[in-house]
Amino acid sequence: MKLDRKFDKIMLLATVLLLSAVLGATLAKNAMVNTYAENESGIYEEQDEYFVTFYDDGQKLTIKTNARTVREALEKANYKINISDRVEPALDTKIDSNNFFINIYRSRPVLVKVGMFEKYLMTASHDARTIAEEAGLTVYDGDEIKVVENGDFLESGVQFAYEIKRNGGRTVTVDTEIPFNEQTVKDYNLAPGQREVRQLGEVGLKTSNYEVLYVDGVEVSRNLISEAVIREPVDRIVAVGASLIERRPLTAGMGVNIYTVNKGSGVVVERRETYYDLDMGIVMNAAARTCGVAPTYTVRKDGAKVDADGYVLVAANLSRYPRCSMVETSLGPGKVYDTGGFASANPEQFDLATDWTNHNGR
Repeated sequence: MKLDRKFDKIMLLATVLLLSAVLGATLAKNAMVNTYAENESGIYEEQDEYFVTFYDDGQKLTIKTNARTVREALEKANYKINISDRVEPALDTKIDSNNFFINIYRSRPVLVKVGMFEKYLMTASHDARTIAEEAGLTVYDGDEIKVVENGDFLESGVQFAYEIKRNGGRTVTVDTEIPFNEQTVKDYNLAPGQREVRQLGEVGLKTSNYEVLYVDGVEVSRNLISEAVIREPVDRIVAVGASLIERRPLTAGMGVNIYTVNKGSGVVVERRETYYDLDMGIVMNAAARTCGVAPTYTVRKDGAKVDADGYVLVAANLSRYPRCSMVETSLGPGKVYDTGGFASANPEQFDLATDWTNHNGR
């Protein structure tokens, strides 16, 4: 009996150890699987990685990625996109925020019929009119489109056919999307460099009605009969964290802007800002090689010269503010692309590129 009890204790201890190992493995697995989580705040900073959520045929995946465009994000997430698939937003859309969503619509084979005409095609659309137009057909007002089972399914692999019945119509209604704009507003309650989407953008919709002219049964022209905006676009509004120093921005009349900057740990420095007006083409060509940015710049409405991402072009002491680094200026977030003779005597001085002298747009 004593031996049996000793054996029971050993078995109990072994069972406890086994359960502990399984529980530990499960927790470790969950810790690894739940690496990424959706960020619902809508706030993001200029950073190297963003949370991106993919929706693909009902499947959802959220990852953290350093991809800069939708195309690059799809490649990094190992999504294969066929030429007839549809992706929203467009493949070249820039990823610049968390809570970024990418929708993938997979194409499927369909058959379109009108009279004796038949055409097989791959489409990601489920709208009958759109599918007919993708097949190269014009859908006139009054035409009827029915979705029917394809009797040739086993041979063709196409389950559904779209049959168009002509009813003698000679006018065409075309719906066109109206793109939305993006507004940027400053918010001094957000940390500099942070951005918050205050309002999502929505595309508008315009409908146009045309009369179609035929010669020998072939369409030769369309005359606009009427046009109306069905839905106005809604602007996307993004709040950008602005430094308090932007309340007193540098101006051409000011010449020199002097203010203090708290660099943390009790360190406060005096910042001098000046401006210069030179062609920045050579500087930005060098920046393209060094910083990986576009080799172009534009002149903002207030005369500040900014890169393709909207950063003010800044000259600074490169030992304190390395080339390509992001800095705060009174004209908004800037990036250091240049330097000058002033930098050794005034290592905290920034020289901001502007068009305030030449006024030539360069």
